[in-house]
Amino acid sequence: MSSTTHGGSRHAPNILWITLEDSSPRLGCYGDDLANTPAIDELAETGRLFPNAFSTSPVCAPSRSAAFTGCYQTAIGTHHHRTSESGCRLSEAGKAGFSPYEAVPPHYVRLVAEYLRAAGYFCTLQGSTDFQHATPKSAFHGWDGREGSPDHWRERDPDQPFFAVFNPTWSHESGMFEEGDEPPPQTALDAVEVPPYLPDTETVRRSIARQYDNLARDDERVAELLGELEEAGIEDETIVVLWSDHGEGLPRCKRWPYDSGTHVPLIVRGPGIEQGVDDRLASLVDLTPTTLSLAGVSIPAHMDGRPLLGERAEQATDRTYVYAARDRHDELRDTVRSVRDERYRYVRNYHVNRPYRLQNGYRNRHPAMQEINRLAAADELDGPRTIWTRHRRPPEELYDLEADPHEVENLADDPSHEDTLARLRGALDDWIEETGDRGLENEPSMIAEMRQGSEQPRTVPPDFVPNVDGNRGLDIVDGTCSADHPIEVTSPAELSFICGTEGASIRYRLGDEERWSLYTGPIALETGTTTVTAIANRYGYADSEQVSATFEVVPNG
Repeated sequence: MSSTTHGGSRHAPNILWITLEDSSPRLGCYGDDLANTPAIDELAETGRLFPNAFSTSPVCAPSRSAAFTGCYQTAIGTHHHRTSESGCRLSEAGKAGFSPYEAVPPHYVRLVAEYLRAAGYFCTLQGSTDFQHATPKSAFHGWDGREGSPDHWRERDPDQPFFAVFNPTWSHESGMFEEGDEPPPQTALDAVEVPPYLPDTETVRRSIARQYDNLARDDERVAELLGELEEAGIEDETIVVLWSDHGEGLPRCKRWPYDSGTHVPLIVRGPGIEQGVDDRLASLVDLTPTTLSLAGVSIPAHMDGRPLLGERAEQATDRTYVYAARDRHDELRDTVRSVRDERYRYVRNYHVNRPYRLQNGYRNRHPAMQEINRLAAADELDGPRTIWTRHRRPPEELYDLEADPHEVENLADDPSHEDTLARLRGALDDWIEETGDRGLENEPSMIAEMRQGSEQPRTVPPDFVPNVDGNRGLDIVDGTCSADHPIEVTSPAELSFICGTEGASIRYRLGDEERWSLYTGPIALETGTTTVTAIANRYGYADSEQVSATFEVVPNG
């Protein structure tokens, strides 16, 4: 039997992440009277609500990469959205440019689920897998190769704590797209507020009304998930974390590092969580260290995030700033960096000679964007809405969020804000240097470095290292021995795995076990014949071949 247990301590809390998509805080608990979100509001009333939480990217995959790793996406090379898009001439797809790729983060980076799985948690994911690389099979039980793999916490072993991720998707940007046969929104068009950077037309109002409707449908799913905990009698044993990957999918919200694109809901409820409102600045890069802290698991020192709650939160300093980055989104490269404190936001545009309306075919399907393009062509945009007709951007932007919450009055050239501008500029410079911002690199060169060539690298197969009488870790078994010719060893027998690919994780099965175990240290082999099967995976690499070795353990003497 393996010395690495499948189960965990029954005293460890269950942890449920509910990850909304494309959702600014249009919720009743955030003071929006038009919202119909009773389940989320009740969650906030019985938990802790963070009104100043922000994503590190205004688009999904880079943001999720940061949230699930605790590392800024710009620091680990997962900042371009999507890596599955090529950099070729769009009218000649496949004829030029770099190939689609999987990002390869540094060898020490892991998803939060892998840390928890190593600590005995049962880890499942049901929904989005946008991490900028294939879902690591070492992280989630539902992705580790077994047929009929579990995707719900109910399938865990008895008394085993779980980490489960569910991803309601109604509020995704595409939920506002119109094909012509949709019923009218239930939210009244004349009741919605149109931000000053969007034209106040029926089309735009209809999009905003649909977002309210879609959030109401997400809320119904939240109610179902919370109801499952209550039905199972584990509500009081489970920490629930609700958040969104970035702001809502309206133009100048999603994809832009303003409050409209990065301000997100964040609510935490569960045992040991003090109820109330927490006004601290919070970043989604803090989610992984916070989750590990709540689970009682050590936080790796390389993480950029800091724990907001749990036993290790007292050792962390509160944030003075939160940071966000915009890089390549689908077809075209951009580079925008932003830093925000409690009152001001500073934005730096690296490509000042580019328009705000960079081509993005997916975004252009949005009815509100179609309306903007129509009005721009007719020269019918005025006031703050003229940003959509500008052919250049200012190198720097500064906004007073108390006086100008929609960020339409740029104060960067205002002498009375010179000190604030210099302070935030310096804070952004420090962050870029300290984190090693890879968004300032050439993407094809970064890809070549990640791949160590032109093709996706493959993880090398793991090897077996016995610790038995006569072979104390000296001779390595390569996994080619068959069950017909087992390796005879005497008890006590211990087995380790190694992999020649730096940073690879290894998962294994003993005999006819259906479920894979994550390798965390030497395992004990029982007396008798045992076949050990193993696979290795490095994030961003193709999985290794599956290898097996059979050992016949005989009693000593």
